[in-house]
Amino acid sequence: MKLLYLGDVVGRAGREAVVQCLPALRRDLSLDFVIVNGENAAGGFGITAAICEELYGVGTDVIVTGNHVWDQRETVGYIESDRRLLRPENFPKGTPGRGATVFDTPDGRKVLVVQVMGRLFMDPLDDPFATVAEILSKFRLGGTVDIIVVDIHAEATSEKMAMGHFCDGKVTLVAGTHTHVPTADAQILPGGTAYQSDLGMCGDYDSVIGMDKQEPLQRFTKKIASGRFAPALGEATVCGVYVESDDRTGLAVKISPIRMGGRLAQTLPS
Repeated sequence: MKLLYLGDVVGRAGREAVVQCLPALRRDLSLDFVIVNGENAAGGFGITAAICEELYGVGTDVIVTGNHVWDQRETVGYIESDRRLLRPENFPKGTPGRGATVFDTPDGRKVLVVQVMGRLFMDPLDDPFATVAEILSKFRLGGTVDIIVVDIHAEATSEKMAMGHFCDGKVTLVAGTHTHVPTADAQILPGGTAYQSDLGMCGDYDSVIGMDKQEPLQRFTKKIASGRFAPALGEATVCGVYVESDDRTGLAVKISPIRMGGRLAQTLPS
């Protein structure tokens, strides 16, 4: 199978870039499944039902979120009715929504997508490793499901790397999100799991992690807030990762970073 996972979409610039690029990526790479992190898509904070529909309309199969999932008040009610919109599974029991779901591709194959949130320098949610272990105990890669993707939405690269090795040989891809900066460590781990510490963002990199530079600079240099954070509106770079899996085992046989448009060095799968 051929999988595309795009990193955190930030504001209007990121949304427009994904809407423009994704249909061609889906066609040119013959993609079977597309995941997008949309937690910063609504003005940099959260996501709305309308934005979800926009992303679904251009070829997104699943949208994951993260620590900003509840920033738009409507999401609390909307997420229960949209099974393609996920939030971290290790939120406390009773939290609206879900963080692990099996999806069917048009040709009948099954994709399990799991999202958890890290705990280092983040909100102290339930143990993400125990959460993933419990979910994986119910599925068998290459048996009950054809693909398993684990997203760890976390600040610390050490926690993300640990999750990669924790899942190695059991899942197709472990991808880190949240920091908005693409890492240069895309690799296939010894057990056959594709891994990248952070996919980066789909947003304007002439910014501070997607936000207009002035307010972050004011806060860093003066320690005084002068206004609200607002997304940068320049040309965005679409960042993510492309993965191919072995149809028999579900393990990865190829991983390639993707960077398109904007300011960063461009790279596409060969």
